[in-house]
Amino acid sequence: MQRRGFGKTGLEVSMLGFGGAPVGFLETEQIEVAELLNKLLDQGVNLIDTAAGYDGSEEMIGKTIGHRRDEYILVSKCGRAMDGVAGEAWSAEVIDNTLDRALRRLRTDYLDVMLLHSCELEVLLQGEAVGALVRARDAGKIRFLGYAGDNEAAAYAAGLDDVAVIETSISICDQSNIENVLTPCQKNNVGTIAKRSIANAAWKDISEQRGMYVNYAVTYGQRLAAMAITPEDLGHSVDAWPEIALRFTLSQPGLSCAIVGTTKASHVATNLAAAAKGPLLADEVAALRAAFQKAEAVAGETWLGQT
Repeated sequence: MQRRGFGKTGLEVSMLGFGGAPVGFLETEQIEVAELLNKLLDQGVNLIDTAAGYDGSEEMIGKTIGHRRDEYILVSKCGRAMDGVAGEAWSAEVIDNTLDRALRRLRTDYLDVMLLHSCELEVLLQGEAVGALVRARDAGKIRFLGYAGDNEAAAYAAGLDDVAVIETSISICDQSNIENVLTPCQKNNVGTIAKRSIANAAWKDISEQRGMYVNYAVTYGQRLAAMAITPEDLGHSVDAWPEIALRFTLSQPGLSCAIVGTTKASHVATNLAAAAKGPLLADEVAALRAAFQKAEAVAGETWLGQT
């Protein structure tokens, strides 16, 4: 698996990473998670992304691959008010308590990266939440801190001296963060992770979507339909959207890693094979960019990143 630089962290990450939300939200059995995660590590994937709010995701990761901790870069998220965790949203108290719980759940004594989980710009401006993560870093509980989110808040976070990593939505159906977020990240040597990198499979019928992902799939499906472009238009087979979507995201300058969430080990080989083909051809990327921009103009509104 090809690795890329991870900004000012000095780390190298696999260009494909694992997004841990589905194994929490979709109630995946532990034996399935173990097969999935161990297969990914065996194939060279070394970035595992999760969050305090992803139901049982942190616990599943800790139970199934905690014994292989030195083989992966571990990313989690915090800041939101949560049942069983003392403190108001975005306060130092809730961040400290959520981090300590994450360490227990993930069966580790440090996180490589802890991200503020999609707070508003105002929270970043106030400084308490960022300050709490700076203190956690200085105490050795985390190695680097950052922000997970989109649009104006993510662009602002990319300019903060202490922020080393930004996770933001980038896909064929979510392109505004390419200029608005990746550009300042490149300028400031910030490591980048693309979430929703295959646009929540926007080409699928909505009846095939599961759980909370229906909401994103509706928006992305509407955007893709408005873009009026097909795999055949790009010189690919009719069933090639998954590969096209992932390779489009991996084609974006300054991107360190694209995370893909799945609950099935059978999907791992497909994703790895697509990633191994590398970026799309420049004219294919240009066609997808043009289709997005044209559809956005016709809609008469800015298609912001979906948080």
